[in-house]
Amino acid sequence: MPFNKSYPVFATALLVAVLIVGTSSISRAAENDLRIATFAGGCFWCVESDFDNVPGVVRTISGYTGGALKDPTYKQVSAGGSGHIEAVQIFYDPKKVTYAMLLDVLWRSVDPTDGGGQFCDRGESYQTAIFANSPEQKRSAENSKRQLQASGVLKEPIVTPIVAAGPFYAAEDYHQNYYKVNPIRYKFYRYSCRRDARLNELWGKDALRGITKH
Repeated sequence: MPFNKSYPVFATALLVAVLIVGTSSISRAAENDLRIATFAGGCFWCVESDFDNVPGVVRTISGYTGGALKDPTYKQVSAGGSGHIEAVQIFYDPKKVTYAMLLDVLWRSVDPTDGGGQFCDRGESYQTAIFANSPEQKRSAENSKRQLQASGVLKEPIVTPIVAAGPFYAAEDYHQNYYKVNPIRYKFYRYSCRRDARLNELWGKDALRGITKH
């Protein structure tokens, strides 16, 4: 019968539709469970690469924040005077990694005693900063900074500011996942900038702690 012949096709189509809707709902639910940390640690290529290799981090976005200029470009930010600095939004699963753990990763992947930039990149757009997305994050960051300073691990004062997060503007497409898209150029840049060399000098065996690959 025509009805019987078409039924399997209809049933299959219905099943596929249900699966798509169900998967979409699960994805949205999972997305809603994510939290965001916003950190600046010098060149956002490196910060993105480091945090993409932290268990529990789902994805990262390189961008600009901290200034009043709307929709800034890389040229405007790197020229200075915009008030913006290079930063990264880190989307993470709080069931797998906590904000406090991410702070620990941040400290040991930057030089928080350098207020003039980071490594070979100098100027205001390469400063370190923590942009708190909630009062809880701000308290956690301040406590983490205070404990680290009191530990005596660092010989110089920590100059990384902790401020309330403002608008975040995603950087140009060619900056996103730069370490994946241009691995050779990225590795050469990171090496020639002496980022890891300085981190080893500053942190010793704790340099880049919590990062599985860099």
